[in-house]
Amino acid sequence: MQLSIVTTLYKSSLYIDEFYERISKEAKKITDDYEIIFVDDGSPDDSLQKAVELYKKDSKVKVIELSRNFGHHKAIMTGLSHAEGDFVFLIDSDLEEEPELLGKFWQEIQTDINVDMVYGIQKNRKGSWFERWSGKLFYSLFNFFSDTKIPNNFLTVRLMSKRYTKNLIRFQEKELVFSILTVLTGFESKRIIVKKHSHSPTTYSLVDKIKLLVRIITSASSKPLWLAFNTGLFITLTSIVYIIYLIINKVVNHKVIDGWTSVMVSISFFGGMIILFLGIIGIYLAHIFIEVKNRPLTIIKHIYEGD
Repeated sequence: MQLSIVTTLYKSSLYIDEFYERISKEAKKITDDYEIIFVDDGSPDDSLQKAVELYKKDSKVKVIELSRNFGHHKAIMTGLSHAEGDFVFLIDSDLEEEPELLGKFWQEIQTDINVDMVYGIQKNRKGSWFERWSGKLFYSLFNFFSDTKIPNNFLTVRLMSKRYTKNLIRFQEKELVFSILTVLTGFESKRIIVKKHSHSPTTYSLVDKIKLLVRIITSASSKPLWLAFNTGLFITLTSIVYIIYLIINKVVNHKVIDGWTSVMVSISFFGGMIILFLGIIGIYLAHIFIEVKNRPLTIIKHIYEGD
């Protein structure tokens, strides 16, 4: 198998037929030895039925049906683990990333034998000013806290060599973040600026983005724990210095500093800090709890392939 094309399905019914026609046309320009893998991530619409109909008409189509919705990144890893091609092209099926990028990426990866991955980034994020601003803030905060830096405006679409793909799917963590894993895998890579179309407004609210940011940072870095430790150490040392000052002021000047308001503010502040730090520790414990249970990444209900 020379080329595998992997895509996921979730509320993708409107785009499947056009996606299949366009990606098949591009694949045939490269080779006749290819496969198209659709991973149904528990889609609530008729995406699975449409994909199965394509499988019945075209033996190059493989459909992996998951038992429920596990999430986009886990569905991607499942599809990659079943790809058999010497090169694997990963793309979303919603047509926001053009299927014709396959030909462009193929030319790039063939011109340099040292490159194992070609991936796309957006020059400018799609959406309103708030989406663009929050996206920029997201990447800035993540790269500040994490030792693993990811490119701004990172996209799913990419073309990978077989050895890259095999090493990528070796990661076994359950709280996975696909963008981080692609960086941790290493190898030579090349980025290409592509245009991402917008067919629908984002479903992520500001609260959802904050939750996602916290989950990704705590999955990728231990810096928040060290920040909590250093903050606690600084407050402790400052308090010791202030205690010494009060003692000296009492012994030498016979003065006692009064102030009910300052005491209450201090108690509220330090109480809030303690709760915050306990919350940070709790998030890390939750990640450990999920990992040690060692549940399967996804559960496959059925695979439609071959005859």
